[in-house]
Amino acid sequence: MPGTPIPVEITLHQKSRRLELAYEDSQRYLLDFEYLRVFTPSAEARGHAPGQETLQTGKRHVLIDRIEPVGAYALRFVYSDGHDSGLYTWDLLHNLATHQEELWAEYLKRIESEGLSRDIDSTSRPASGGCGHKH
Repeated sequence: MPGTPIPVEITLHQKSRRLELAYEDSQRYLLDFEYLRVFTPSAEARGHAPGQETLQTGKRHVLIDRIEPVGAYALRFVYSDGHDSGLYTWDLLHNLATHQEELWAEYLKRIESEGLSRDIDSTSRPASGGCGHKH
């Protein structure tokens, strides 16, 4: 079984707010910064158990200020909204790239059904019950 594909080239396109991933098999993917931010794997957004996820909102104009490698297995994105705790493993990045259409459609559906906005951050209000992370 082949291992997880690792991008051979990673390019930040600040003007279009997209991250470009190029793989050895000539596959190229453009991922919007907003999409990557919304699907952050951080514990504060994903929760510590199923059903504890916090829907990320108001990220339409977020930028990635820089990318930091984490060992040989992941990247950390430092976003313009201060978020930097999500570790994007090669596996997660490849999954986000190859399932972008359905994941994004599902996200837009959730935002709409909950009456939330891509322009208004509804996660910045104080967390009730907290989990020890700063929000």
